Amino acid sequence: MLIRLLRERLRPYTRPLLLVVGLQLVGTMASLYLPSLNAEIIDQGIAKGDPEYIVGVGGWMLLVALVQIACSIAAVYVGARTAMGFGRDVRAALFHRVGEFSAREVNRFGAPSLITRGTNDVQQVQMLVLLSCTMLVTAPIMCFGGVVMALQEDAQLSWLMLVCVPVLVLAIGAVIVRMVPGFRSMQVRIDEVNRILREQITGIRVVRAFVREPEETARFARANSDLTAVATRVGRLMAMIFPIVMLVLNVSSVAVLWFGASRIDAGQMQIGALTAFLTYLIQILMAVMMATFMVMMIPRAAVCAERIIEVLDTASSVSLPERPVVPRAATGVLEMRGAGFAYPGAAEPVLRDVTLTARPGTTTGIVGSTGAGKTTLLGLVPRLFDVTSGAVLVDDVDVRDLEPEHLWSRVGIVPQKPYLFSGTVASNLRYGNPDATDEQLWGALEVAQAADFVRAMPEGLAAPIAQGGTNVSGGQRQRLAIARLLVRAPQIYLFDDSFSALDLATDARLRAALRPVTTTATVLVVAQRVASIRDADQIVVLDDGAVLGIGTHDELLATCPTYIEIVASQFSAEEVA
Repeated sequence: MLIRLLRERLRPYTRPLLLVVGLQLVGTMASLYLPSLNAEIIDQGIAKGDPEYIVGVGGWMLLVALVQIACSIAAVYVGARTAMGFGRDVRAALFHRVGEFSAREVNRFGAPSLITRGTNDVQQVQMLVLLSCTMLVTAPIMCFGGVVMALQEDAQLSWLMLVCVPVLVLAIGAVIVRMVPGFRSMQVRIDEVNRILREQITGIRVVRAFVREPEETARFARANSDLTAVATRVGRLMAMIFPIVMLVLNVSSVAVLWFGASRIDAGQMQIGALTAFLTYLIQILMAVMMATFMVMMIPRAAVCAERIIEVLDTASSVSLPERPVVPRAATGVLEMRGAGFAYPGAAEPVLRDVTLTARPGTTTGIVGSTGAGKTTLLGLVPRLFDVTSGAVLVDDVDVRDLEPEHLWSRVGIVPQKPYLFSGTVASNLRYGNPDATDEQLWGALEVAQAADFVRAMPEGLAAPIAQGGTNVSGGQRQRLAIARLLVRAPQIYLFDDSFSALDLATDARLRAALRPVTTTATVLVVAQRVASIRDADQIVVLDDGAVLGIGTHDELLATCPTYIEIVASQFSAEEVA
């Protein structure tokens, strides 16, 4: 998966990558050439007392060093831009793919997982690309070139490379093999700490209400201690790498000097050649160390790439029509013909054989027990889900064939858990219509019974709203969400239990204020309270995904036992009679 992701997403950056390889090749070759020039200065200049030769070769060394520095800086610059561009493209691809998902795919992955895949996972692969442009490209060039240059200086000492390099690889490899499982375990421990901390912060009122602070403190302490133990173990292993590298480098240097000194004494080697050979050996060992570090990063990046590809390869169950239809007359007539919905692999469908018609100027109430499929039924209209059987039609056109923008511009929904964005009251209301005036906003707030508490805020429409609307109450959040829908003024209104947090008086005033505003629109209201829908033009009774009855309040009281039970559970016997 990692190779596939890199191949697909780095294809637009072929030229910058080739430029990075070229710059690293030139820079590394220049770096490898410097020890050879240094050896010439020692053997030909210093040993023979030739200042002119020293100055000439020294100037050449300075020029080579400048080339090496310039190539290294350019390679890092181009590599960094390439890696950042790669990360930007992958994040954008994930964002657009998630934006195409239906509620089914979002529920499958979960919002926290999608956020992690779009941030941390992309960052890990992006870091691999960046280090590959700097370390991974340099390491093989440095290693192969160092071996060639060292053999040119003295082939008799080459056996030292056959000993030192495997020793360094095996030593660092042994440490890394033990570190990788530790990193995986540490990530699990971090997730556990985050989960417990999130639970305790979110449920702080429950914790205090049941006086569970000591138990929760102990639970967090256990998770924190487990994370600390794993992190300490990994840290100790990581701390061993640098001493091991230095030990191998120093022992290798001593061995080169020891065996090289005897060859110099025998007249088989020059002092400059020994210096150059020692430098090349150190460069080879450093290249091996860089390559080993890269090997440690690849498994983690591979896991992240697999998670990214999983999202990118997931097609939305709500597909766009090949030939979208725009109806000539947009009246807002909603019809369901034998509509059914089932999750893949589920034993029973959530909805089955739902048939109903809702026309402009009418209100349709939907009532039923918890889990009856009311929310799913509303979600079929704006295509949050697609029916698995039957059809949903708007203006006599199947919603699966409608132009998506046309459908979404005609349908507005207040979800069961209304969500407000961070910003102000005005910015949240204008989410429904960016061009709405302040007068339109106040008008929508008046209808939604939210104008009083907004006026009570010192800033009015400019009053700040926290992420999710956490700085307002549940009822205020519902009323602001309803006002946002009113600002949009769609042809089909969908209220998914949107009055549940309102008291009965506010609920009644809001429903009364809605009637003149929605006289030409189709209104569907999901409610748990019968009082919210008893005046509807028709009421649909759902139970276990099936329609048990359709009619007015009085008609259902005479014909539908399930509706009678629901009413009896909420009203007194006299009120039912």
